[in-house]
Amino acid sequence: MVSIILRNKNESEYIGFTLQSICDYIPDAEVIVMDNNSTDDSLSVVSLFNDRLNISVININNYTPGKSINDAVKICSNETILVLSAHSQIIDMDLPYVVKELKTHAAVFGNQTPIYRGKKISKRYIWSHFTTSSKVNMWSEIEDRPFLHNAFCFYNKSDLVNKPFDETYSTKEDRYWAADILSNKKSYLYTPVIGVNHYYTTNGATWKGIG
Repeated sequence: MVSIILRNKNESEYIGFTLQSICDYIPDAEVIVMDNNSTDDSLSVVSLFNDRLNISVININNYTPGKSINDAVKICSNETILVLSAHSQIIDMDLPYVVKELKTHAAVFGNQTPIYRGKKISKRYIWSHFTTSSKVNMWSEIEDRPFLHNAFCFYNKSDLVNKPFDETYSTKEDRYWAADILSNKKSYLYTPVIGVNHYYTTNGATWKGIG
């Protein structure tokens, strides 16, 4: 079994695609929606899936990416946890492979295909990390630090309990966590065996040089 953490802030345009992909690929998952005071109808979209998925909605104040994940981890029922963007749609999944790799690695993150207004764009800048080859402890030459990405990343709950995310960062909490994991002699894995379509949003932090 898998617990899936979705962080939501006015994601009504794509969160339905995300939830439907969970139905298609991990239908028995526990889904925890961490809602950051949304003002659109995204939670109404979430409610459409109550007949298909086991969904809990938690309202969070004083939001940071790390805090939302840490708070959700406390109530996750399963050892395998997926942190998934509310504008990412699962398109490739091999859950037995992920579970096997999590016995060796603290985290396993997958391929991302950037989609801009329906168009698959070239993988430049941050997207160039998502290659067709697996990589242990991926290093970003662009950022000059370890690279891990929480738009689509599996974790062991025990590792997140022992090493929670730093709640002071407003972004890139995943990179700082990866650096801490390496300093503690643990590893993480990138694999293209699993993947998502990552849809453009106006507030997205990774959309530089669209085209």
